[in-house]
Amino acid sequence: MAFLRTSIASRILVSCLRPTVRYPMPAAKRCYADDKSSSAPPDLQSKEERVHNPKDVETSYGGSTSVTRGAAFEEMGPPTGEAKEKVPRKPHYDVALDDRTSSFSPVPKRVMDGSEPGTSVAAAVLSGAPMDLQARTVRIYRPAKTATQSGDWHSHKWRMDWDPLPKGWRWENPLIGWQSSADYMNGQRLQFNTKEDAINFANKQGYEYFVQEPNERKFVPKAYANNFVHIPGKLKVIRTK
Repeated sequence: MAFLRTSIASRILVSCLRPTVRYPMPAAKRCYADDKSSSAPPDLQSKEERVHNPKDVETSYGGSTSVTRGAAFEEMGPPTGEAKEKVPRKPHYDVALDDRTSSFSPVPKRVMDGSEPGTSVAAAVLSGAPMDLQARTVRIYRPAKTATQSGDWHSHKWRMDWDPLPKGWRWENPLIGWQSSADYMNGQRLQFNTKEDAINFANKQGYEYFVQEPNERKFVPKAYANNFVHIPGKLKVIRTK
């Protein structure tokens, strides 16, 4: 029985190691050319035969050689007169380009083209910014102090932000329900030292803006002793409220 088990195991092992697929080898073939013409394939021609035609161009790169036949150039023919004409490279400054980023982009009331009154050229003409930015409305405001006991450092600067865009710029996340936006100016915020600086920047960039004045708080000094101060009137005023 031990000998039988050994023989069966050896047969199974040999069948596993034996390749199941045999790849046929191509038969060797030798090509002969009767004359010195280009009847043989290009890879079997000698270097003298490959460059026999003076119109052929031989290029070598990275150890490989390629031959470009002159017949292809003869079929194409010489370049026409229209292709020989040089295209002027001077840009056309008077054309009004449409650089909108979306079909839902707002349309500006007037595109700035450099003819605006003033001593300096508008930045919107030379900055290369999208044209729909000139139709955006910005808000110039100064943040009010928070209701907490924190400081008022953030309420010293004037800010400029962009109003959100409707329609195709906004969508709702189907999984969680968050409001998403494709507006690249949605989270942008600029700070200025004064209100006049923000207005000048908006005018130079061609933005439509409106100024929101800050809400100033009125602080009245209060004291508990004021409740006991004599008041000549009939109605007593509680001054600590």
